[in-house]
Formats: sequence, structure tokens, C-alpha cells
Amino acid sequence: MKNFDNFGVMIDCSRNAVPNVTGLKKFIEIISKMGYNFAMLYTEDTYEVENEPFFGYKRGRYTADEIKELDAYAKSVGVELVPCIQTLAHLKSILRWDVYRPIYDIDDIILADEDRTYELVENMFKTLSTTFTTRKVHIGMDEAHNVGLGRYLDKHGFTNRYELLMRHLKKVCDIAKKYGFEPLMWSDMFFRLVSGGAYQPVDEFPREIQDNMPKEVSLVYWDYYSEDYDKYVAMINSHKKLTDKVWFAGGAWCWGNFAPHSRLSIRRNKKAIPACIDNGIKNVFLTMWGDNGGECPYFSVLPALMHAAALAEGMDDDEMKAKFYEITGESYDAFVDLDLPNHVYGEDEMVGSAAYCKQRLYNDVFLGILDLSAPGADASLYVKYAEKLRNDAKESKNFSYLFESSAALCDALAIKFDLGTRLREAYLAGDKATLENIAAGDFVDCIAKIRAFHKAYRTQWYAVNKTYGFEVQDTRLGGLILRMESCLERLNDYLNGKIDKIEELEEEVLSNDMGGMNEWARAFTANVI
Repeated sequence: MKNFDNFGVMIDCSRNAVPNVTGLKKFIEIISKMGYNFAMLYTEDTYEVENEPFFGYKRGRYTADEIKELDAYAKSVGVELVPCIQTLAHLKSILRWDVYRPIYDIDDIILADEDRTYELVENMFKTLSTTFTTRKVHIGMDEAHNVGLGRYLDKHGFTNRYELLMRHLKKVCDIAKKYGFEPLMWSDMFFRLVSGGAYQPVDEFPREIQDNMPKEVSLVYWDYYSEDYDKYVAMINSHKKLTDKVWFAGGAWCWGNFAPHSRLSIRRNKKAIPACIDNGIKNVFLTMWGDNGGECPYFSVLPALMHAAALAEGMDDDEMKAKFYEITGESYDAFVDLDLPNHVYGEDEMVGSAAYCKQRLYNDVFLGILDLSAPGADASLYVKYAEKLRNDAKESKNFSYLFESSAALCDALAIKFDLGTRLREAYLAGDKATLENIAAGDFVDCIAKIRAFHKAYRTQWYAVNKTYGFEVQDTRLGGLILRMESCLERLNDYLNGKIDKIEELEEEVLSNDMGGMNEWARAFTANVI
């Protein structure tokens, strides 16, 4: 890659969706042809660790042999496969097992200054050293906001949290060094401990931070949100005050959602990547997170990755689209259509990172928590989107299942998006004729469309992921279907005079700022799950 030494992607394999070996090989081949030369596997606990049978248990973890197979394949197409693990926070999945309770601090953070913690970390590195040929490793250590404030506080009393973080980092780095690894880590905790929790430019770091910064560690500045070139430059310059080993991680948005945000990724990377080039950052990768269930297929952000590669190489749009077709056999513009389920204000309107399709799919028809979350949205757009995506599916040579699943989602949303609003309006107006039409028509049709989406979505999931994790999607979508059937039964009871009111429809819906909310449970209910 012309402007970068390392230019790669980071694939989230930890939020229920674990890419299967076949799909991951295909993905690595494609990004290699785009110009990427390394790929990180973000595996919190989804990799086999020697002497740790509960690490990644029942989560679809990669076996040692699978990692070796992927490593060898990536190497054969010019891609360095790099482990991206966690050694402090983001380890919630292992902390459910009793065997790891002794090293639980708080939230999803493991207990620093504990022998068993470093035994676990050593087992991680011992395994990685035999499965990966690279000696780069990303050790995570981000967003450990409450480190030292849980069981650590109970055991040791209050301690200087910066000193605790640095002590833990040194121990992890010593273990990494023992196995020949050169560590990278997310940089945010250095900034947050100085800035009162904010990840923002720092004019000057305290001398103790500068002096104690491990020289072997590369800091990764991550930013998937800013559209301000100057913000990227200011943060890059702040990082350079700590080390000359600075990497940048941007985003190819595919998280918290059924649909990608390639347009959003493109808009932000247009600022981020030039800022890196102009300020001498030679190592860049694009993250592909899977927050809240790994719902969005990783292949769906190929346009965002192609565009980032074009920025790095200096290609114009025509060259970029031609190269995309040459590599994938697919239309670049058609792939960008996979964004459409979130474009509730029109195909060409930018909508930020709001997960409208997920919010409105799970928004309860009686509770209506998110009924006011998209003022002025046009639900009728989904009919057009479904037709367009089906046409894309017919034209697709290799990825028709992506478009078919997205079209099935749009079919369901064409009815479901404003079903609760229409239901409440008719109920409060005492319009039983409209309620009868909704019960006999829209409710029944919507349930059938959700079932069809579940079927298409399952096909898509199994095409690219291991089977593990889909039990969550079965539970969510199956629960939605059952809830819809339950609400329909109560609506018919009301219409037939068996009950005199529907309590949820009696209660006012309050406006609340949940536009960016992407958590299934918060969309579905105000109660505890």
C-alpha cells in the first residue's frame, strides 16, 4: 500500500458471530486483492487456550488447528494474520464461569495483581505463540473505566489507578516479551486517566506517564466517530507526545445493527485517512465491530473497505468501482444498497449511526418505547428498498444471500416500522374498525414477514459464521414473533369484549433521546432481561 507500511482490517469474532473458516478465507482473499496486508482477529475468548477449558466454552472458539490453517492461508495471499486479544477488560464472557470468579474485579474487568490472572495471560500467549506465525499482538486494555474499583478495592483498598494500570501493563508486556511478541494496545486509558474520563487531545501528559510508558508498546488511536480532520490531527499529535509508535484504527461500520453503515464509514474515513497520511502515521487498520450480537455480516462492509483502500492508494471513484468489480464480480453501488434498511428518510439521506432497522424491528407494538425515535420517517420506503435489494440479489454472482436477507428485513419493516403508532392512534380514537383491519391484516402479515426474515437471516448467518451464537438470534426473533402473537390475541380479546382495555396502549409514550440506541433489550422492553 503506497502510503502505509501496515494497512489492515480487524474482524470482530467475539460478539456471538464467529466467522467460519471458509468465509474468513474468502474475506481475506478479497481484502488482499484490495491492497490490505494484515488482518486482526478480535478474539476476547473465542480462541482455544491451553490449560483453560472454559475459555471460550460453548462460544464457537477457534481451535488451534483452525488458527494455524487460517494463518497459513493468509500468509499465502500476502496477509499477516494478527491476534487481537484482551488482557484486562472486555472479558465478560469468561467471568460467567465459576472457575474465573477468583479473578473478577468489576464489570468485565479481570483482577490485576493476582497470580491466577497472570497464569491465564501466560496461557494465552503460550497458545498464541504456537498458532500464529506473526509476533505482533494487540493486547487490548481499552475501556477499563472502573479498574481497581471492585474486588480489587475490597482486597487492597484504594490505590492509584494509573499506577495499577501501568503495573498490570508491565506484567502483560513481560509475558508477551517472553514469547517474542511485540504488543500493541488501545490508547484510550492513558487519555482518560488524565482527562477525567474523556478520550480527547491532551496538551501535556504528566511526566510520570511519559517516563513509564513501555517502550516496546505501540499505541493505537481509535476513532470511528469524528468527521473533523483537525480532531484527527490533534489526537495524532497528542499520541506522539507519548511514543513514536502510533497506529490508527478507523471504522468500517457493521456493529449494533442488521445493516451496515458504509456511507457513514466512507464519510468519516475521508477525513481520517488523509489525516494519517499527512501526519506520518504509517500503520492503519479498519475495525469491524459486532456489538450486541454480531448481527451484520462482515462481507457487507466491502464497499467501505474498498473506499478506504482507494483513499490510501489515491484512486478516483471510477478506478475504485472497476477494481471492486474485478475483485468481487459485484457492483460496488449494489453493495452500498445494503445500507438501505437504516435510511428511513430517503436513500441519499445521511442518518449517522442510528440503528433504525433494528430499533423498529424490536420496538414493541404495545409498549412503543421507540415510537418517537425517528420523527418524520417514511415507512413506505421499505417497499421500494425491498424491491431494489431483490433486484441486486438477482444480479449478484456470489452474495445473493446478503441482499435476500436484507430484502426480507425490509418486507417486515414495511409493516412493522409504524405498526405500533397506527395501532395506538386507532385505539385512543376508539376506532374499532381500523383495529379490526390491523388485527386481521397487518398483524398477521407482519408475523409472517418476520418468520420469512428469520429464515433468510439464518441462511445468511450459516453461510459466513459458525453455528454458535445463532441461538441468541433465534431467541430474539422467536421472542418477537411470540410477543406479536400474544399482542394479537389480546387485541382480539379487546375487540371481542373479553377485556375492556389494553393497559400498554393507555399509557402515554414519552419522547426520549434514543436515536443511536442499538441494544436489543432496550428497544424491546423497559423491564429487566
